[in-house]
Amino acid sequence: MSKVLVVLETTADGLRSQSLPGVTCGQEIAAKTGGELHLLVLGANAGTHAQAVAAAGYGAAAVHTIDAAALDPFTAEAWADAIVHAAKTLGASHVGGTATSSLRDALPRAAALLDAPLVAEVVEVKSGDTFSRPVSAGRALLDLKVSAGVILFTARGTEFEAPAAGSAVAVSAIAAPALDTRGVQVLSVEKTASARPALTEARVIVSGGRGMGSGDNFVHLERLTDQLGGALGASRAATDAGMVPADLQVGQTGKVVAPELYIAVAISGAIQHLAGMKSSKVIVAINKDEEAPIFQIADYGLVAKWEDTIPRLTELVAAHTSA
Repeated sequence: MSKVLVVLETTADGLRSQSLPGVTCGQEIAAKTGGELHLLVLGANAGTHAQAVAAAGYGAAAVHTIDAAALDPFTAEAWADAIVHAAKTLGASHVGGTATSSLRDALPRAAALLDAPLVAEVVEVKSGDTFSRPVSAGRALLDLKVSAGVILFTARGTEFEAPAAGSAVAVSAIAAPALDTRGVQVLSVEKTASARPALTEARVIVSGGRGMGSGDNFVHLERLTDQLGGALGASRAATDAGMVPADLQVGQTGKVVAPELYIAVAISGAIQHLAGMKSSKVIVAINKDEEAPIFQIADYGLVAKWEDTIPRLTELVAAHTSA
């Protein structure tokens, strides 16, 4: 029986919600191959986090752990070694997870060590060896058929719903192998403190583009964002211009998001940006250029200057939430 191994990521607070779409993708692969779903938790305290995962089950046959100090803080090199060791130990036919920044880094290395193919950014599982993925900045979908003893994959988190919890399963520890960071040293980890949700986990995102004029003007978007309880985003043009930090970028080379509500302000809608947000449930576009491409995918569009709309919209939202 084939085994589908999905790699999970955790934080000090527990399982990262971003890992769950990868579990759903793994479930679909297991269903189409008649195989078993297995989950893998890595880290310096993997056993503790694995207990909570095992309690939810998510339809897996078991939750496995590799516990080693070299796995925390994250380095793609050490994680690749651990993933390869787990795949060989379990005899996995498929290995993957959500296409987060970490697994986009680690899984290609694991694929190279296994001399195996990697199907990146899967949006649909057609069969155990055939997957759909976006190409040409999301303008087309490619069905990719691969043939190999082991297939690695990353699942686009915006295209798979989080799985429902199931029956509890057992936790099985895998002895840690020799982990080689190949000279990589993490000197420090700088985290941005924010009361707002992470971009990839927010239900509401308000994004600004180069049309905002300057970084100082983003304060107007921040006020609206906070009234909506959402996250602040930006186009690549805005981040490249230094208006806001690069970690706010939404797009092909930034974060790929699919919130319930995405408000694009002064963003023209270049294909690079659309690739990162077009799966949003409801898209609202505000732009003074009525020919802006963003209006082609928007559910609601307003042709107007942001200066004339955002302050008033913020007032209306504030009045509604306080009522």
